[in-house]
Amino acid sequence: MPVPPLNRRQFVKKSAVTGAAVAAAGAMATTPARAAARKPAKAPKTWSFSILGTTDLHSHVFDWDYYTDAAYSDTKGNSVGVARVATLVKQQREAKGEGRVLLVDAGDIIQGTSLAYYFARVDPIGDKVQHPMAVAMNHMRYDAAALGNHEFNYGIDTLRKFESQCRFPLLGANALDAKTLKPAFRPYTVKRIFVPGAPDIKVGILGLTNPGIALWDKDNVSGRMVFPGLVEQAKKYVPRLRALGCDVVFLTDHSGLDGSSSYGDELPYVENASNLVAEQVPGIDAILVGHTHVEVPSYTVTNKETGEDVLLSEPYCWGYRLTVFDFELELHHGRWQVTGKKAQTLNPSTVEEDPEITGLLRADHELVVKYVNTPVGTCTEDLSGAEACWKDVPIMDFIHQVQMDSVKAGLSTSDAALPMVSVAAPFSRTADIPAGSVTIRDIAGLYIYDNTLYGKKLTGAQLRDYLEYAAKYYHQVPGGTKVDTATLTNANSFWDYMYDTAAGVSYDIDIARPEGSRIQNLTHDGKPVADDQVFVVAVNNYRANGGSGYPHIAAADIAYSSTNEIRQLMIDYVTAKGSLNPADFATTNWKLTQDGTPVF
Repeated sequence: MPVPPLNRRQFVKKSAVTGAAVAAAGAMATTPARAAARKPAKAPKTWSFSILGTTDLHSHVFDWDYYTDAAYSDTKGNSVGVARVATLVKQQREAKGEGRVLLVDAGDIIQGTSLAYYFARVDPIGDKVQHPMAVAMNHMRYDAAALGNHEFNYGIDTLRKFESQCRFPLLGANALDAKTLKPAFRPYTVKRIFVPGAPDIKVGILGLTNPGIALWDKDNVSGRMVFPGLVEQAKKYVPRLRALGCDVVFLTDHSGLDGSSSYGDELPYVENASNLVAEQVPGIDAILVGHTHVEVPSYTVTNKETGEDVLLSEPYCWGYRLTVFDFELELHHGRWQVTGKKAQTLNPSTVEEDPEITGLLRADHELVVKYVNTPVGTCTEDLSGAEACWKDVPIMDFIHQVQMDSVKAGLSTSDAALPMVSVAAPFSRTADIPAGSVTIRDIAGLYIYDNTLYGKKLTGAQLRDYLEYAAKYYHQVPGGTKVDTATLTNANSFWDYMYDTAAGVSYDIDIARPEGSRIQNLTHDGKPVADDQVFVVAVNNYRANGGSGYPHIAAADIAYSSTNEIRQLMIDYVTAKGSLNPADFATTNWKLTQDGTPVF
């Protein structure tokens, strides 16, 4: 059951105070020296300013891991959370001047941690409940943020509530109303950098989000919003910003920079298109990149039409890094022109958390800590996900069992007799459900996404294609060659979350064979799976709608769908049984082989 709030922080908007200097004229006679002293300073011919950038914060406020109930730690010494980033932002403003620094985000703000889930589902944001990320980012004085695809995970209504709490615009030039095809969010904002004695520098900030939203959150956006490509919309709005007199055009894209897509041919638009935008759309000075959770301190793309260089930077994710774009400008005939630009990333692990953000949000953090530590049952033995990427382990069978039970219970009479299969990915290699007491955070650490559940119909031939697609996760390792798990997977391009294992059928994955011919001995109830045999496949909504580009599944007939999160179904399973016992669900139904010989 949800833990009731301990107390609620009331959010009070701070009033902005502005002032003007008042000069008093003296009564005495003006001397040449005094006249010279009173002459305005000569207008500067050069100026500099910076744009700071974050991305994929995923509701990391503090340097804390809710899944381990401890301070965040990784092998690279990273810290997480905007509270530390806020300290770097303060340092940049102090060093360069308040009026010379803008702060921008590239999306994926309100989903990704137990804190995000708590304020979406347990104690939802509204008139009296403020989202902690809105509080933090307002305090940090963000100037703009792009919409990320995960902004839509909890539905448009939740997103609109978050938007109403932000004192900065959420930008999405390619998030359009499905009926009018007009922008559903602000496409851009224009900021002014004050230069004493000279024209202001006008900075146009254009926000672009990911076309994959149309697939990944189809249930939330279908019929309400559409998401054309980044290049297409940038070609429309960049000239508009130049026509408005913008001296600098800056893009914040929730889209990577390698030109790839993880949804196959389901959409005509590229998922990771920031490099294409830079290359194909003239008039852009720099792009803050997001979505792919990598660190790219500085990257240059030459625009094909103008030959001008476009500067790109991606500051990793979760508050691991802060990008700093530095711009140099010169005044020519009353207009500012960019003469120099550079980018770098800063590491917040070198500074302390901002005590003001700590004071604002400590109570909210403690609410979530209490919630995730709520016991829901017990487990008879330790269940680890450390080897789930190459072995059939019981912790994954727990997910499969819950998915199959839930879909079976919701099938129509006509579909109830069909054989059942479950597919799921090993989201976390550090997942562990301990022997003894099991808490919400133990299960949340295994199933880290807020996915919901589908049942879709696939034939035996389609199921084989599906598993063959999954099997490309492994590098080819010839028979007789030692298998090294450190280099076995294609996890740098075919990520762990993209790799599905299956339950309900038995099969081997022969890693000695080339891609497309690895699935061997595919059987159901001890019999070879026939090409025309029909299965109901339990699958999460991300995959069911085309996520990761799996064949057949997006177009398959729907036998079941639910708005309940799979994570919550897992919590309910343990709560109902009281004890999690692998004897109830664990079975070894798949294995890796080399030329037919088991690897493990």
